[in-house]
Amino acid sequence: MAAATAGPMLEVQDVVHRYGPVLALNHVSITAARGEFLTILGESGSGKTTMLRVISGLERPQSVGALRIGGEDVVNLPAAQRNCTTVFQSYALFPHMSVEENVGYGLKIRGVPMDARRRQVEEALNLVRLHQKSSRRISQLSGGERQRVALARAIVTRPALLLLDEPLGALDERLRYDMQTELVELHKTLGMTFIYITHSQEEALTMSDRILLMRHGRVEQTGRPEALFDRPVSRFAAAFMGFENLLNCRVERKLESGRVAVRVAGRVFNAFTAVPAALAEGGDAVLAIRAERFTATAADDGGSNFLTCRPTERFYRGKYVDQRADSEAGPLRLRAWDKSTDTAVFSAVRCHEDDCVVVPQ
Repeated sequence: MAAATAGPMLEVQDVVHRYGPVLALNHVSITAARGEFLTILGESGSGKTTMLRVISGLERPQSVGALRIGGEDVVNLPAAQRNCTTVFQSYALFPHMSVEENVGYGLKIRGVPMDARRRQVEEALNLVRLHQKSSRRISQLSGGERQRVALARAIVTRPALLLLDEPLGALDERLRYDMQTELVELHKTLGMTFIYITHSQEEALTMSDRILLMRHGRVEQTGRPEALFDRPVSRFAAAFMGFENLLNCRVERKLESGRVAVRVAGRVFNAFTAVPAALAEGGDAVLAIRAERFTATAADDGGSNFLTCRPTERFYRGKYVDQRADSEAGPLRLRAWDKSTDTAVFSAVRCHEDDCVVVPQ
């Protein structure tokens, strides 16, 4: 991925926006460095698309402390005068125009001379590997090809910011995977700042330099993909990022270097926390463990990070097998990626302390 250089390309400070009684953005601040691939991640209604519309100028917020693109104050500028372009999930292509005409439309309304326009359109189509289909009508293209046309149209004017509003949502699974790779390569080539909107944690983890997770109009957590995947700071962040086991626990003692000992159904678990200041010894908390990080076992050595349980339902998922179990701490989920592993008969589970994360209750 392109390395971000010093100095923010996007600065948004203290945005508040409502739709009637609904508070869509609740004092949200965002920055994006030059050349950064920033993903705004969240479930439906979290405020992520509203934030994109505020940045692009399609939505005027009720209040905003600052909104700058490339250092320029754009609070009072209409969308057409902001140095950013949006790629929508619906593509919004003109069906009566050819591929070349669609891509060059923005240049045409800007008054770019025909020769320069053709050259820039050709460069953009080369970047998305559609130069051989420039004369085709939109109806003659596949879904993936239409997505590339929308990308070419967005980048042909070389905006400071490329805003992408769930652009892969209409594609099937295989095409989404292919387009993820192409977007990463395009970002590397252009060195442009990308702001990407999605509800898919898999897309966010695959493509981003940094992820901003939103919930109910606020920023829940921000950081590199590895941080959100392995070190959530709240119960919501843990659940959203795929921690299937969320077990109620009590904090026994806080250790050094972000370590903490907790008690779960009478058993001690040594774990990690990204928010030690939010935990109190003797207080309630949540122990989060991914299904694939549990190991089924029958041996009880009396040590920590161990729970007795009874296996119940087993589900074949193709790529992996899900196994459920009942324990004194509540229902558990295990996952085996090796289909030859027999998870049907066991009496306990254990996990390594690095795979256990404690978050506030």
